Amino acid sequence: MRSDFSLTPTDEALTIDTSSREVDRDRFITYQNALTDKAEAKAKDRQHAKGKMTARERINELLDPGSFTEIGQFVGGNVAEGFQGAAVTCGLGQIDGRQVAIYAQDFSVQGGTLGEAEGDKIISTIDKALMLRIPVIGIMDSGGARIQEGVVALGQYGRIFKKTCQASGVIPQISLILGPCAGGAVYSPALTDFIIMTKDNSHMFVTGPDVVRATTGEDVSFADLGGAQVHNFQSGVAHYLAEDEEDALDYTRTLLTYLPSSADDPVPSYDYMGEEAPVDLGALVPDETKVPYDIVDVISGIVDYGEFVQIQEYFARNIVVGFACIEGRSVGIVANQPMVDAGTLDVDASEKAARFVQFCDAFFIPVVTLVDVPGYRPGTQQEQAGIIRRGAKLIWAYATASVPLITVILRKAYGGAYIVMGSKSLGGDLVYAWPGAEIAVLGADGAVSIIHRRELAKAREEGNEAQVRAELSDEYTRKNVNPYLSVARGELDGIIAPADTRATIAASLEALQTKNVRYHGPSRHGNMPM
Repeated sequence: MRSDFSLTPTDEALTIDTSSREVDRDRFITYQNALTDKAEAKAKDRQHAKGKMTARERINELLDPGSFTEIGQFVGGNVAEGFQGAAVTCGLGQIDGRQVAIYAQDFSVQGGTLGEAEGDKIISTIDKALMLRIPVIGIMDSGGARIQEGVVALGQYGRIFKKTCQASGVIPQISLILGPCAGGAVYSPALTDFIIMTKDNSHMFVTGPDVVRATTGEDVSFADLGGAQVHNFQSGVAHYLAEDEEDALDYTRTLLTYLPSSADDPVPSYDYMGEEAPVDLGALVPDETKVPYDIVDVISGIVDYGEFVQIQEYFARNIVVGFACIEGRSVGIVANQPMVDAGTLDVDASEKAARFVQFCDAFFIPVVTLVDVPGYRPGTQQEQAGIIRRGAKLIWAYATASVPLITVILRKAYGGAYIVMGSKSLGGDLVYAWPGAEIAVLGADGAVSIIHRRELAKAREEGNEAQVRAELSDEYTRKNVNPYLSVARGELDGIIAPADTRATIAASLEALQTKNVRYHGPSRHGNMPM
């Protein structure tokens, strides 16, 4: 039996006697490489016309040059028939010298759809990542389940979901959406730790515009239904909005520098040179508690070289979360943002911060919390949106965290919001406050309106309400709203000057680096509020 390996009618035919043990290996490898080059040329024609890279170009752009080792290149194909393999490219490589596992869906092969071969390759890649204890990166660009393979394709998605869940909290998992991701396929990235989308070509939705139109009569575009803007600003599904594919890949490389390779490995650190000039944090934060300021400026003044990598920057902007380094140590930062809704906590902010703290806890990344919060956002809309159960997620995240928790109250912390933002009573290891910080059940104005309503009513009749209110507010503040009371009660570990904030946090990280918490109890795990 002989097989004619032909590339094109103009190419020299490569023939191999497959029935013989004597195979012309060099000629076979030549054919194999030529076949790969031909497939890549075809992929470039299709992808570049859409302003997108090919699967292999994306991998090469992300990984260190020459570090990629492909696994199962021709799985799902038949070289003798000129088919290059499945619609996904998988392998191992390095980013900044650290090993990672990676798979990239190939839209040029059957629209990047997932069938049995593709599912097996992706599951095998995650398995290798688990075995090697290294991060896994998935690049999504697919038309979804392969219709021709029916329930087999659907079953493969289920297996991918299960494998992703098994890897959760064990190794970091990052998903890049660089094309369509629809139907059940969206839950694969949704189960990972971080989702990165590009501004123009990324789409994620459970049901596409055509199905929506047919079932509900609603006429909606791809972008309005599941574009990158929707998932970064409104739904909170995505964690970074990239300008283009190069930006998405660069953000991935940056993000990984702050993460350990697995839950078993130490948090990344580097030798900090300490060459930067100190920032006057006190000048950045107004004394008047109702005057807004940008908390990102404060964070930049605390962390090494002012470098802060935000997560979900455009979603729930009243709270800020992200990664940075302090004295060379990688940390997660949670901070209220007075520039947006006065920094109040709402349902979205609570869930955003809770998930971030939970991720940091899974990989033993210390959490630094900067507090300037007037309370939970009041109103019918928030109550009906589930602020009780959704706000409780933030309590759960801090209360169950075993990583070092360092908290600094900058200006104010009122009511239940004070408790949930890494307070001592909730598990904060070292908690500090700036001089003049207001810590109380309510602010002076609100408290006086409730406690002294009769005195205020009488003053109103006498025409001197403003004067009486001011006097009562000053008295309440003096007796109840200051950090010295909290220090005396043991709720604070100290009052620090703004200029000492960075040094205090750095010293606290050093002191807590060997923290080891072990919980004992009959249950396998608790039941996080949903």
